Amino acid sequence: MKTEIVKSLTDSFESKAHFTDDIEYWFARDLQILLGYTQWRNFELVIEKAKISCETSNHAVSDHFADVSKTIDMPKSAKKDIDDIMLTRFACYLIAQNGDPRKEQIAFAQNYFAVQTRKFELIEKRINDWERLMARQKLSLSEKELSKLIFERIGNEKSFSTIRSRGDKALFGFTTQQMKDKLNIPDNRPLADFLPTITIKAKDFATEITVFKTKEKNLNSEIVISDEHLKNNKEVRNLLLRRGIKPEELPADEDIKKLERRLNTEDKSIQKKSKRIK
Repeated sequence: MKTEIVKSLTDSFESKAHFTDDIEYWFARDLQILLGYTQWRNFELVIEKAKISCETSNHAVSDHFADVSKTIDMPKSAKKDIDDIMLTRFACYLIAQNGDPRKEQIAFAQNYFAVQTRKFELIEKRINDWERLMARQKLSLSEKELSKLIFERIGNEKSFSTIRSRGDKALFGFTTQQMKDKLNIPDNRPLADFLPTITIKAKDFATEITVFKTKEKNLNSEIVISDEHLKNNKEVRNLLLRRGIKPEELPADEDIKKLERRLNTEDKSIQKKSKRIK
């Protein structure tokens, strides 16, 4: 997510925050707009899921979701009473966790409400970490789909490793093992666990194309699927090179397992530190 977008969303979310007796809270009607939901009834469904998550995590729903009503202005100086909900930061976090992560606002909110401090730099850092973790999980799914396809078409479990290795050679200009040596990655760990986000997404894009073409062309031998995967990785590499990105020269990033543990620890900390609406 671009820095200017993170800054803009941070300003928007902070502008709607309220404070009472050192308790930070948001109104659900405001959060609905911030998260990009046009219909209140649709947003209510997400709130209900969040309440269930709250109960599951052994927190009292009433401590974090407080029903209120407020009066809003209508045309011709009329007034109307509507239902609303006061939400703690923890409640907002749970709502974001139950929203559609494909929405840019939801992806931001999942991380914004997870950060206890309101420092912009920490929010941006956590979003970048979260995006890398999501990219790695997405690559795992596409590789599993390709592996399943290859086994169905060829019946050889080892063929996937061979095909993936040819893809790595086409993408990096180095074999998988050479890249591991170059980046000081343990032999027993996947290369992708230490790659930066842009390279993980590049591998995923090439793999997705191979899956699509294998189905579309009904490819059914190791050599033709391997050639297809090699071609797709070469084309993705050429795209990166045209943008001035040499994937083999990018430094290794944090071990994805450590990153995931750290984010999970932060999420658990949110539950422990969450303040209640009095």
